[in-house]
Amino acid sequence: MTNSIFIAVLLTCHNRKEKTLACLKALYQCDVPENYIFEVFLVDDGSTDGTSEVIGHKFPLVNLIQGDGNLYWNRGMHLAWEIASKAKDFDYYLWLNDDTFLTKEAFHTLLSQTFAKAIVCGATQSKATHEITYGGFGKNPDRLIAPDGSFQESDYCNGNCVLIPRAVFKVLGNLDPVFHHAVGDFDYSGRAKKMGIELFVAPQFIGTCESHDSVPKWRSPSVSIVARLKSLYSASSGCYPPEFFVFEKRHNGFFMAVFHYFSTHLRAIIPQLWKID
Repeated sequence: MTNSIFIAVLLTCHNRKEKTLACLKALYQCDVPENYIFEVFLVDDGSTDGTSEVIGHKFPLVNLIQGDGNLYWNRGMHLAWEIASKAKDFDYYLWLNDDTFLTKEAFHTLLSQTFAKAIVCGATQSKATHEITYGGFGKNPDRLIAPDGSFQESDYCNGNCVLIPRAVFKVLGNLDPVFHHAVGDFDYSGRAKKMGIELFVAPQFIGTCESHDSVPKWRSPSVSIVARLKSLYSASSGCYPPEFFVFEKRHNGFFMAVFHYFSTHLRAIIPQLWKID
């Protein structure tokens, strides 16, 4: 099988067994292009709902990796990638969120044009509304790029479904484990762009994933200030200050990092100053 092309599919999960199983079911139902073979590396980050046991029974080919419950998304994906890269010199690595359900043609969409040294991000849509939910962003990090039938250049991407060729991995390496949960995907794509590595949005939607767009607890006026600050300083916070400062300084400069550090705390302390999204 010297002509085979190998893809390591990387996932991490924690206590949402049904979604994880549905994700794996959709993945294994995908139509894979000829000569392509994928292998799954999944970190179960301390689930207590029987996730590992059921996966081991229903999907015995999955490489199950146990976490201690403190990895969250970014460090869980970092561990999956680390183990996969040591297991084999894969041609591609595919990040996949366990709440992202691929279409049967997802691999064909991602690989419809092969790039030796470029990242391809798959966009997802809501199953209920068909609106775009995750994918790639241009210069404006608040506006997603909708698929239009071509490979569109992007600046940042969500980590829901991202295809990374070996040549990119050899240059950029793994996700940065300085981040627990959020912004690891934005950091990786931002680092790629700085090194001249192109980032594209795939030409069609690759699956469905529902948006998590509710107001976070740390920004909600209906929550006590103690609870807001506790939420802000949880590792799963999208703006966890110590780590978000690292991200901002790296990509937007020291002064912007300082500004956002203080404005984030002010927003948590006096959320009434901002309009609720």
